Amino acid sequence: MTALSAAAADGEPLVRWDWISRNLDGSIAEAFREHLVLSFTPVLLGLLIALPLGLACARWSRLYPVVLAATSVLYAVPAIGLFVIFVAFTQLTYTTVIVPLALYTLSVLVPSVVDGLRSVPDHVRQSAEAMGYRPLRRLLGVELPIALPVVMAGLRVATVANISLVSVGALIGIGGLGQLMVTGMKWPGGGFTTPIVVAIVLIILLALVADLLLLLVQRLLTPWARAGRGGGRAARRAAAAKGGGAA
Repeated sequence: MTALSAAAADGEPLVRWDWISRNLDGSIAEAFREHLVLSFTPVLLGLLIALPLGLACARWSRLYPVVLAATSVLYAVPAIGLFVIFVAFTQLTYTTVIVPLALYTLSVLVPSVVDGLRSVPDHVRQSAEAMGYRPLRRLLGVELPIALPVVMAGLRVATVANISLVSVGALIGIGGLGQLMVTGMKWPGGGFTTPIVVAIVLIILLALVADLLLLLVQRLLTPWARAGRGGGRAARRAAAAKGGGAA
């Protein structure tokens, strides 16, 4: 019997606000802080690995299929299995969850970096070279800014996926908000839905906020994209006005 069905059978309300108020500054806050660390640290580590790896794959095309196959195989390994394997080396620490999750992000971030760099037009690279840009300056000043929207799209997917996957770590005792789900399912006397509902709501809110923040960062880092859209809208308005006058 699940926690939800047990609660329904016992007449237990779906959410007990008194439990939330008593635990808001305690177990809920602690689980939320742990979830933040376990969600964003692997994404940062994955990005630090994916950038040079993606650059290498874009530079040497024969390397890319090998890297893509390796990251895809890693992503196919069940999270709980990978956590259990790492327990033998890292014990029950944050590292046990962070390292596997960082490896999972590579299956999204590496293709994003490669696709982003490949989206840079050849004539743009040639123009930068003609202006005297050396390879490193061209990469940092021209290629990466153009590739940024594609990279950020992959980063948003990896971040949201990580926020969800962290909860699986609760099965080995390290899972952030997933611990609240385990608490609800193991509640003495049957299922207790309140911590489960709290965990689900907070995970969804965290994923939405993280995605919106990354989207805002992307907009701030690519002002030319906004200017281009604004110019396109202005041109369409002018064309519409001209067409209306002719009519």
